[in-house]
Amino acid sequence: MTIYNFGSINADYFYQVPHNPAPGETLAATGLDHGLGGKGANQSVAMVQAGADVVHLGAVGRDGDWLLERLVSLGVTTDAIARLSCTSGHAIITVAADGENAITLYSGANTAMSETQLTQWLAPIREDDWLVMQNETAHQVYAARMARAQGARVVYSAAPFEANAAAEVLPFVNILCANEHEVEALQQAQRLSSLASLGLDGMLITYGSKGAAYHDFSADQVFEVAGIPVTPVDTTGAGDTFCGYFIARLSLGEDPQTALTCANRAAALKVTRSGTAEAIPSLQEVMELAS
Repeated sequence: MTIYNFGSINADYFYQVPHNPAPGETLAATGLDHGLGGKGANQSVAMVQAGADVVHLGAVGRDGDWLLERLVSLGVTTDAIARLSCTSGHAIITVAADGENAITLYSGANTAMSETQLTQWLAPIREDDWLVMQNETAHQVYAARMARAQGARVVYSAAPFEANAAAEVLPFVNILCANEHEVEALQQAQRLSSLASLGLDGMLITYGSKGAAYHDFSADQVFEVAGIPVTPVDTTGAGDTFCGYFIARLSLGEDPQTALTCANRAAALKVTRSGTAEAIPSLQEVMELAS
């Protein structure tokens, strides 16, 4: 079983600030750092750390050598990552003293790849495999339709949330991952009578420090975990860590409650560290938190 993750790869630039800037405000940063990020890369790293076999599908630009090197160092297979002539995707992230963040994204190479490339990458996907996607790339509907036609399960993170993008891809999705605000926006956009009316197998909803829930529509069950009290340092990538760990453990045969508990601990550890992909904890660290 392989997880194919069709997702973004970004250079993340972190600016430490007293508070996130208000509209029109000029604010002096007290620190600067950079690292590997992007929802796709974050989730690939989280799934690898959780024990899954992951192939990342995506693209970097002419400035992307160090991004590929970081992915490889974190255990992610990069054979299906294109090298394009444009600039790599990047994010400007301000991190406030309380750990909360604000993010500005530039898509770059993440939205510059072709359907032809995707066809080649997804040709091996089979019934036991999974396709994971987020809303930071192009051709999501094409990829999801192809994966489902070949028998794979499709997981979609509805972030950054766009109503039209979600509406187009959801008919080909098995499991939807979203935070509480994205779920509310989805309900308003589609005027849902219930979450079950989406026709999904399941939905993971994260509630930040309050925990998470997994709605298993196939079994008509809801699994829940409460948030773990920690002192946050940087919340960037916490949702990606949760989703990546949950899907990885689910794909490896764990029941939803066990997978949810593991993902909850991983996300709690993540927010106690600065950075994104490189700050995602290992499975051993997550298990040590449980003991």
